[in-house]
Amino acid sequence: MKKRLIALFLSLGIAGGLLTGCTGNDSGTTDTADKVEDTGSQEEVIADSEKELEVIKVGASITPHAEILRSVSDDLEKQGYKLEVVEYNDYIIPNTALESGELDANYIQHLPYLEDFNKENGTHIVSVADIHYEPFGIYAGKSDSLKDLKDGAVIAIPNDTTNEARALLLLQDQGLIKLKENAGLTATVKDIAENPKNLDIKELEAAQVPKALPDVDVAAINTNYALEAGLKLSDALAAEEADSLAAKTYANIIAVKEGNEKEAKIKALIDAVKSEKVKKFINDEYEGAVVPVF
Repeated sequence: MKKRLIALFLSLGIAGGLLTGCTGNDSGTTDTADKVEDTGSQEEVIADSEKELEVIKVGASITPHAEILRSVSDDLEKQGYKLEVVEYNDYIIPNTALESGELDANYIQHLPYLEDFNKENGTHIVSVADIHYEPFGIYAGKSDSLKDLKDGAVIAIPNDTTNEARALLLLQDQGLIKLKENAGLTATVKDIAENPKNLDIKELEAAQVPKALPDVDVAAINTNYALEAGLKLSDALAAEEADSLAAKTYANIIAVKEGNEKEAKIKALIDAVKSEKVKKFINDEYEGAVVPVF
């Protein structure tokens, strides 16, 4: 009788174990399958979402260009575009990158600079939109007054063709030098006809001019580099007038490689930037140091 009871208990235990084991395996298999299915579904959704956004890669100066572009990134996303802003601290690489196809567009320069760059480098870059103008300013270094500059005072200016002329024209407007007649927007230091204070004018790469301020009396600085250096237009000892030749000429542009002007994503970029939203952003953010021209 004992043997029969033991056999019965053993058989029941084995059967129960088998049932429990089967149930555990079924449950585990189902959970794993569900997890795999869920993960796969999420990955597909993410992939589909990324595929829907077409990238617009734009090179830009850090301030104010990149900031202005980022103010419209959400607007472009709603239209199916992902804006990628690549920041540069010079004017050369973003143009060579645009020419080579690494960028879809850039927003770093004015038209006279671009035309000069194309001529010197054999590039094929064109303007597609005028966006803003940055009044050029003269900022204090060792001297805090233009009227009281000493004989032989040192003035730093940009060395590229268009911005050098712009700086010299501003110095002329302040009565510090006089240029040869008709020197205009192509003026260089060689076109200085009169220099009554024997000013020592140092030509430097544009991005380096603000860094030279501690070592010079004053410096004529592009506004984007002035802003990067923490300078405000209100700090300037002098600045271009709104009706000056420079103001009418040096609007900063969005540029693309020739042949890409009519691409849908370029049109979307232009429409987004030339908006009332951006106009308000510029006016509120830069307090006159950047002026919208659209």
